[in-house]
Amino acid sequence: MDRNDNVAIISKFIAAWSRLDADELVSFFADDGIYHNMPIGPVQGRDALRQFIRAFLAGWTETEWDILTIAASGDIVFAERLDRIIANGKAVNLPCCGVFELEGGKIKVWRDYFDMATYRAALEA
Repeated sequence: MDRNDNVAIISKFIAAWSRLDADELVSFFADDGIYHNMPIGPVQGRDALRQFIRAFLAGWTETEWDILTIAASGDIVFAERLDRIIANGKAVNLPCCGVFELEGGKIKVWRDYFDMATYRAALEA
């Protein structure tokens, strides 16, 4: 796949978060895919990813992730985002940067970088 295909895949993945459907989100990952939400440990494999994402989304009623910058080099895609979330009735605007490694059109590794304190502060406000 070329970098334009990989950018399109990640753009679709980011857009899919607005539907809050863990099964759909997990379908973007390779069978042994890894999601490393950097403030916490990595999660690997579709079953574990599904469980983690469902738990993560449990308090969310809506989300929209705005892509600020997206670029690719081969099978690596960098996506700078502003994740706008309604979680437990509170609005959260969370700047993030995701680094995606793709293999065969699927996410092999996703590392997401953000400040957990920003997320927690918004929920506690």
